[in-house]
Amino acid sequence: MNKLCLDLGTKTGWALCADSVLTSGTVSFKNNRFEGGGMRYLRFRRWLEDLRGKEPIDCVFFEEVRRHQGTDAAHCYGGFMASLTAWCEEHSIPYAGVPVGTIKKHATGKGNANKKLMIEAAIARGHNPADDNEADAICLGYLAVEHPRARVL
Repeated sequence: MNKLCLDLGTKTGWALCADSVLTSGTVSFKNNRFEGGGMRYLRFRRWLEDLRGKEPIDCVFFEEVRRHQGTDAAHCYGGFMASLTAWCEEHSIPYAGVPVGTIKKHATGKGNANKKLMIEAAIARGHNPADDNEADAICLGYLAVEHPRARVL
């Protein structure tokens, strides 16, 4: 079962667990000054389609953020989550949000681990994440694969 794991945001971290191999990276959906606000979400959906064209996606897990530091971050996250869940529904792909603290606890043993600890946890698993977004996606990927109760809708 191929599992796509995402840390949603303008700079999205992703991990794909396919055939017992975890690949990961980051992708930026930052708008340029000549684009409307919805372009980032159109590019996100196109990226999901491209990824799905390369590798079948059986289910999606995403980092479920309950609190944001600012209004803009909350709006962006909500747009990405809405785009993702609508895309999953459209393609009959099951999905589930996983609370941030659950991911951190599984990766580091601390539900309030900072970015540095999450990066170190990904490195300890043999990865070289570009940033904390990729590290979070990697750690979510391992949780989705290893945790017996990781379920999708």
